[in-house]
Amino acid sequence: MRKILAEFILLKLWGWKFETVYPVQTKSSVVVVMPHTSYWDFPVGILLRPIIHLNTRFIAKHSLFNFPLGYLMRGLGGIPVNRDKAITFVDAVVQLYKNDPHLILTITPEGTRSKVDKLKRGFYQIAMKAGVPIVCCKFDWGTKTIGFDAPFYLTGDYEKDLPQILNYFKGTHGRHPERDFIIP
Repeated sequence: MRKILAEFILLKLWGWKFETVYPVQTKSSVVVVMPHTSYWDFPVGILLRPIIHLNTRFIAKHSLFNFPLGYLMRGLGGIPVNRDKAITFVDAVVQLYKNDPHLILTITPEGTRSKVDKLKRGFYQIAMKAGVPIVCCKFDWGTKTIGFDAPFYLTGDYEKDLPQILNYFKGTHGRHPERDFIIP
């Protein structure tokens, strides 16, 4: 029922289509979604999950999980992370992977919906430390197309890996293209 409703809203009402679907050969990954320029990326992602049968999760600051919003956040796949503790954010997320070998976590490397000149490195550090591949996912608002790339296994050399990761997103536009991260 959830799949039918999600397909009706995302594909029929909103007019989105798939370029490619999530590569099922990965049991655990960091899904990197770009560009992230609007709050509307969140409902697109939430509706996408039942359509492609993907139990991807997302992380958010722990204060968003207080009553009563916490029930909704957890129900949508949210995982609270307390960034105030002595453990670093990256290490806290890596611990989530150690506790759940089937974790698929969605991260937006811009870290905000505003325009940025450089990406946050946390997505890379998390995937590297957890030993999981990155799967690139684009929400192209220009063509209303959703696509996934093949799993990318990191080499440990951020400067070498980043251009290969970003190449997948070339020509992709967010809901607010003026906020798109400019891919070199």
